[in-house]
Amino acid sequence: MASRRKIAIWLAVIATCLVVGVVFLAPVFLNIDRYRPEVISYFEQNTGKKVEIERLALTLFPQITVHMDGFGVKSPPLFPPSYIVKIARADVAFDFWPLLRRRVVIRSVVLDNPEINLVSDPDGPWNFENPNTENSKNTFPLGIIDKVVMTRGHLVVSNLLPSDAAGPVFFEAHDITSELDGVNLAAIVNPNSPSLNGQGTWKAGRLRFGAVETTNVNCKFRLESKEIFFTDLSADAYSGKTTGDFSVNLAKKTASFKADGRMSGIEMTHLLAAFHETRARISGKLEGELKLAGDIEHTASPLAGMRGTGHLKLTNGQLPSLMLNSNLMKLAHFNDLGPAKDNPSSFNSISTDLELANQRIASKAIDIDGYGVDVDGSGSVSVSGSDALNYQGVAAITTKQGFLTNTIARLAGAKLTDGKLSFPFRIDGTIDNPKFSKGLKDK
Repeated sequence: MASRRKIAIWLAVIATCLVVGVVFLAPVFLNIDRYRPEVISYFEQNTGKKVEIERLALTLFPQITVHMDGFGVKSPPLFPPSYIVKIARADVAFDFWPLLRRRVVIRSVVLDNPEINLVSDPDGPWNFENPNTENSKNTFPLGIIDKVVMTRGHLVVSNLLPSDAAGPVFFEAHDITSELDGVNLAAIVNPNSPSLNGQGTWKAGRLRFGAVETTNVNCKFRLESKEIFFTDLSADAYSGKTTGDFSVNLAKKTASFKADGRMSGIEMTHLLAAFHETRARISGKLEGELKLAGDIEHTASPLAGMRGTGHLKLTNGQLPSLMLNSNLMKLAHFNDLGPAKDNPSSFNSISTDLELANQRIASKAIDIDGYGVDVDGSGSVSVSGSDALNYQGVAAITTKQGFLTNTIARLAGAKLTDGKLSFPFRIDGTIDNPKFSKGLKDK
């Protein structure tokens, strides 16, 4: 009996050694790199793109995994020479049992340091699409991949100009870490696919859309046919915080976007530094909510046609170019200005609604709480490059003045209500050179 037990033990040891030997030695004898041309051909037939793979390797433990080094997919001839995707290393793990039935089921794909470059042509197609899918049955017969993990990723999105020259980059993200479930590769390259192509979590060390940049981005990510959603997004921006949702729709010839955001603690000087033409002309802490939408045009200024609405509040700042208190002091002498006594450009808060359309920001109700001055106004400013101002309102001096000051101010056009002076005013000129004058605009 004991001898049978010893024999069983020795058989188990030998079987274990054989399994271990197969697991660790099979990849040495099974050199799958010799099948690299066939793998490249497979990808090219199913994507309609030129594909590169520098090296293939195989490991069997803990899962059957194919390792691809130097994987790249090139843009089709319609686009300038470039890579759609370039990956330093991709590890593709397969399910063992379906392989015995000649079926390929991918359990996970890990992408290390992928560089993704998406480009849109003025006629509609994107460089990642496979136009052959409309007239052929070429698809990825791999089913849906359970999990796709990306580390140290980079994403750049741009349009071609009508001349087919490269246009400016309007979206980029760097140092991306992402984990997506249920990824459908066939749907991603098929321009007519109606399916959900993947969803999960998404992080980026730095993200830029247009001229606005954020860092430490965290969000939920959903990839549907021709549409990308970033939801429950939170990020650091210009010494403050921003939260909200953002989406890009690729269904039409001209892509479009929607953004619904909330912000707090934004340093206005840091934000304006992103827009060189308005650098450091106003300071303070910005908070509020903003909704933006628009088409991403194939022009040198792809976001020029955006539109939006919102409400913003700026606190404890300065507006050096306007010197509101200083201008009013020319009309009436008053005291108790707080910080404005030393710096008449300072204010306690500016609260305003806004509507962005046709490259102009219009506000129906602007409330400025200055030091010694309260202002109610309305107007608009051009954001097309001219920076033209068109504002008017009424400024009230919050402290009561003496008889002589009141008399002189009333002769100058002021109104006296409850012992306090108020002046109608208008502001013309530009942001660089505003012109403050008393009275309202002629109707």
